[in-house]
Amino acid sequence: MSRPEDAQAVRRLTPRGAATRARIVAAALELMYVKGVNATTLDDVRAASNTSKSQLYNHFADKEQLVRAVVAARAAQVLERERGYLQRLKSFQGLVRWRNALVQRNALQNGAYGCGLGSMASELADQDEPARSTLAESFAEWEGLLAAGLRRMQDGGVLRRNADPERLATGLMAALQGGYLLAETAHDITPMEVALDMALDHVRSFLAS
Repeated sequence: MSRPEDAQAVRRLTPRGAATRARIVAAALELMYVKGVNATTLDDVRAASNTSKSQLYNHFADKEQLVRAVVAARAAQVLERERGYLQRLKSFQGLVRWRNALVQRNALQNGAYGCGLGSMASELADQDEPARSTLAESFAEWEGLLAAGLRRMQDGGVLRRNADPERLATGLMAALQGGYLLAETAHDITPMEVALDMALDHVRSFLAS
């Protein structure tokens, strides 16, 4: 999801330069998750990454470039995690385990900060088209992992033939992201649990007898 020219630039870096760039992105990723993209300044990132202004600008011409690198890094993190849960999904209990892992992870911070992707989408979707595009592709892949798992459930006779895996996956994703938002606002994980449980109840209604 990163642009080819960005990938080529990273490949041309020395090991030391690559380490510096990675340190900057890691610091920015954490700051932008906790403080928000718009509230995080380049000075904040320099301080958190212990880099000089020249080092930062050697890797990122402006905040826009850094934000896009952070979006790509966050998307890679989230999708790697979700593949671990969803690539072999083939049972309703597997969906429950996926739900539980997400809720438990978010409960560690009492629902604060929301989804790593969703929180950036709410800030960037109308501001930065390349970032919006990366986020949209990431959500589509995430939803696609759910749909593929639901299709495996259907092929294995777990879901009835009249179930629509793509629509069910969209419903699960919408419930998840809505749950993240409500939990973030309330600093309480309960709304996320309720939203996901209602979506899972809908999936359960399509289980084969």
